[in-house]
Amino acid sequence: MYQVIARKYRPQAFAELIGQEHVRTTLENAIAQGRIAHGYIFSGQRGTGKTTVARILARCLNCIHGPTATPCGVCASCLEIAGGNSPDVIEIDAASNRGINEMRELRENVRYRPARDRYKVFIVDEAHQITSEAFNAMLKTLEEPPEWAVFILCTTEAHKIPTTIASRCQQFSFRSVDFGEVVKRMEEICAKEGIETNPEVLSVLAQAGEGSVRDSLSALDQAIACCGMKLDAVEVRGMLGLFSLDSLGEVSDALKSEDSRRMLDLVMELERNGRSLQHFCRELARYFRNLLVAKVVGANTRLIAASAREQERLAEVARGFSEEDLTRYLQLTLDLFKDLQFSLQPRLHLEIGLLRLIQAGKLVDIEEALADLGGGGGSTPAPPRASPPPRTSPTTQTKRLMAGGPEGELPWKDRLHAAALKLGRQATADAIQHSEITEQDGELLFVTHDDYRVYENDMLEIARKEAGPRRRIKIAFGAPAVTEAPRKNPTQDDVTERALGHPDVKRFQELFPDAQVRVVRNLKE
Repeated sequence: MYQVIARKYRPQAFAELIGQEHVRTTLENAIAQGRIAHGYIFSGQRGTGKTTVARILARCLNCIHGPTATPCGVCASCLEIAGGNSPDVIEIDAASNRGINEMRELRENVRYRPARDRYKVFIVDEAHQITSEAFNAMLKTLEEPPEWAVFILCTTEAHKIPTTIASRCQQFSFRSVDFGEVVKRMEEICAKEGIETNPEVLSVLAQAGEGSVRDSLSALDQAIACCGMKLDAVEVRGMLGLFSLDSLGEVSDALKSEDSRRMLDLVMELERNGRSLQHFCRELARYFRNLLVAKVVGANTRLIAASAREQERLAEVARGFSEEDLTRYLQLTLDLFKDLQFSLQPRLHLEIGLLRLIQAGKLVDIEEALADLGGGGGSTPAPPRASPPPRTSPTTQTKRLMAGGPEGELPWKDRLHAAALKLGRQATADAIQHSEITEQDGELLFVTHDDYRVYENDMLEIARKEAGPRRRIKIAFGAPAVTEAPRKNPTQDDVTERALGHPDVKRFQELFPDAQVRVVRNLKE
């Protein structure tokens, strides 16, 4: 009967393990020193060797020459563990045996000595799926197990293991396997199987695994079934639903030429050929990420999961874009991929998303825009839109009033301005300061900017408090605010003169001749 490649070439000893050197070294040293723990937690993404290492550890402990870091592989214990039928190595699938009854059964099993071997090893796969009640049932056993029991919990979601369990175990985090190591492993297996391949094909298969050796080997098995003894990169990509650099490069070409129609044609071709739009967007995000990395660090880097030839092509494409553009494209594509997961009209979302990439590429930095204006190459800038006057700071007289000083014969504007500041209404104080306030025949008349209409009630309230309830008050809106000329003082004149004489201020006034400097404040005061 045919045995799949992932099982046929499963490592049987630490020496055959690829990646996970930190796990291998620690366990080998622990065995050599006789410091064998009664509980282990192996966590990490799928296909990185958690269950495989658990079986290797069981062989090391129960080999006839053991405990040893190099099991013989020929004794009855080693052969039975490799075959999965050892009476003293119990493998439990927690996905289907997750309840309290199963854990009580396991607890009863622990009490009995091994039938033949040195240790009774319990390998619990998908341990995070065990219920809270079941974990509580095995807690005491895991805390004080008999000397012959070893528990190995394998999980892809270590954060779901209760801390009461985790604190009683040694924890090992399995990392995703390096792209180059996966390619090398598949190259060795293809040589043993007599499969004709090339670096591009192996690169595609390794990318499909995304750091999982088992997933990459499963893809290799599928590729052999599809293509026979000679693997072709185009056929393998089509089988796995992946996109080549040529197809993804059409997007970057359209961005360079700012060709919106080409983007729409690309979406039409994807849908016509039955390709997954979500998967295309996912691959496009990976493509922009690789372009960004190639732009930052160059080609021939371990940061990009691609062959040397593909990395050179990525670096060549990346030269046509700035780092800021690629960062912007990557973020927009990630947002688009998230939207596509819940979209009822994926084609429409993808079309809009790709057109947004075109528009994002036309953005210009503000520094560059100002430089173009300053060079005289651009057209005369449009006059700025009228905006409300800026917020003012209290005058000297206003400060005196706020401190409780005498009013004297101060103008109504200063009195009302000070009253607003006392109440902590800065915005209303600004509205008063930029209004024209006159007294005629016992009536206070406000003429203020229309943008200050929202402060009408506040201004009326403050005016009635200061002027008395019998005085008539009228507020007129729509006319431009008339700001009372500030009282001159030598210090303020010096500050204003220095500010207006600054080269950057002069250049700004040259670029925007209609701009006005209304207030100059000394930030040190």
